[in-house]
Amino acid sequence: MIRSMTGFGRCEKVTENHKISVEMKAVNHRYLDLSIKMPKRFNYFESAIRTMLKDRIQRGKVDVFITYEDYTEERLCLKYNKALAAEYVQYLKEMSEQFAIDNDLTALGLARLPEVLTMEQEPEDEDAVWKILSEAVEEAVTGFIRSRQTEGEHLKEDLLGKLDYMVRLVDCVEQRSPEVLAEYRAKLEEKVKELLDNSTIDESRIATEVTIFADKICVDEETVRLRSHIDHTRNELTAGGSVGRKLDFIAQEMNREANTILSKANDLEISELAIALKTEIEKVREQIQNIE
Repeated sequence: MIRSMTGFGRCEKVTENHKISVEMKAVNHRYLDLSIKMPKRFNYFESAIRTMLKDRIQRGKVDVFITYEDYTEERLCLKYNKALAAEYVQYLKEMSEQFAIDNDLTALGLARLPEVLTMEQEPEDEDAVWKILSEAVEEAVTGFIRSRQTEGEHLKEDLLGKLDYMVRLVDCVEQRSPEVLAEYRAKLEEKVKELLDNSTIDESRIATEVTIFADKICVDEETVRLRSHIDHTRNELTAGGSVGRKLDFIAQEMNREANTILSKANDLEISELAIALKTEIEKVREQIQNIE
């Protein structure tokens, strides 16, 4: 299935304690460019998130936004620094002896000294958080890919229509080419008759001139290759997958053939057909830029 490089996906996971939201959007890019914006507390999971996304996405500039809400009250716990408290006691005792002053230290007084008792936030269960986060990312990327596939099918139908039109233009070029040659022969014979004042025409000379002209304007090889490129593009679109880069290369080859037809054209109608081909090929290339 063909995928567009533009897409959108979103998922929200809500539990008793948390709400995690993951939102993804993408635009065209030659390669895969991942940008992840999330709370600092999730930085530990960034590598795992990137791996998940790279397994599912091949191309595009993808922006990922992750938000987190904690519904629980702050989980704080009291920490007692025994080593620091012992140092306070030791130094206060030394000060009392050195300066002959009373050491009226109490447990409450000691507890009030800096860093003896501190409030710290309890660490979260990383495994539990990752379970919710990974599920949210997985569902968001699934929706993201689904939107890409939907848009990709629209691109496919549009491209197939353009390819059909290109085939009709090639048909017209092939139909017109022998007519141009016949018209050239007729004009050449008429000019020769005028020059020779209706004397006998050297048919072999006429044939030679027509052959030289035919060789100059012959576009048979170009139209055959162009048909082959069109068929190849149609087959790749039908097969699906990540074919954007391959189709872009084929489109460049089609444009080269159309340029050659235009350069060889010695006829207004064929020139117009070649210009129409180049215009349609350019439209195809623009659409191909949207394919993953």
